[in-house]
Amino acid sequence: MKQAKVRLYVEQGLGEGQTIPLTKEQAHYLFGVMRMAVGDPVLLFNGRDGEWRCVVTVANKRNGELVCEAQTKPLQMPPDLWLCFAPIKKARTDFIVEKAAEMGAARIVPVNTDFTNSERIRQDRLQAHAVEAAEQCGGTYVPEVSDLVKLDRLLAEWPEGRQLMFCDEAEVGEQLWLEALPSDRAEGGREAPARRGGSGADRIASDPIPGRDGRPWAILIGPEGGFSEAERARLKALPFAHVVSLGPRILRADTAAVAAMTLWQQSLGDWQ
Repeated sequence: MKQAKVRLYVEQGLGEGQTIPLTKEQAHYLFGVMRMAVGDPVLLFNGRDGEWRCVVTVANKRNGELVCEAQTKPLQMPPDLWLCFAPIKKARTDFIVEKAAEMGAARIVPVNTDFTNSERIRQDRLQAHAVEAAEQCGGTYVPEVSDLVKLDRLLAEWPEGRQLMFCDEAEVGEQLWLEALPSDRAEGGREAPARRGGSGADRIASDPIPGRDGRPWAILIGPEGGFSEAERARLKALPFAHVVSLGPRILRADTAAVAAMTLWQQSLGDWQ
């Protein structure tokens, strides 16, 4: 059996025998760029039905069709983790979105803080980057990229029960991530209740799973200029916020996002 070398995200439902029409852009990529032909295999996923092996049945420059043969992966949901970050320069913002999708964020939230350099984003372009990252990394889920939201509004509408890992550059060299975890929740950040938090009847199968401490979480990364004193004071006063340092050196915003997600995934996520 010929091995599939291309993965694509599609909006349509996937199932055995299902016919999937291609968009003009997808047809150009498969048949113009990748030089695929009728009978060639392609892997498809839609964030709901897992990954499916499909074969090309119609191949034209401007359109085409695939037919689903068999599921190759079940749907694998990420932990219920949001990455909230202040947009920076275009290429570095793209990098943050791509890495968040690869590393298992369930939702990506651009945040406008007092010192955010970019007050506008292209949500559709960033969502496309998340899709491309999922296609490349073998994931079966694509995180939602939200529209830009002011930090004040985000905190005012914060969902009950969601914890916040507040990465504060002013704490450099001080309290580290594992030290900030409540000792009654996870000793050293490594022992905690079962990750899935209840039976299948207690949750929708397509929902992100809680962290290993049984709770949903979010990570907050500030802009290049850091958080303002007013923002820092408000965040430190929140009962659900855990103020942490990411080590002995101040990290660039894009590096901080990757470092914070790595720490969270290793201690509370699905990397173990």
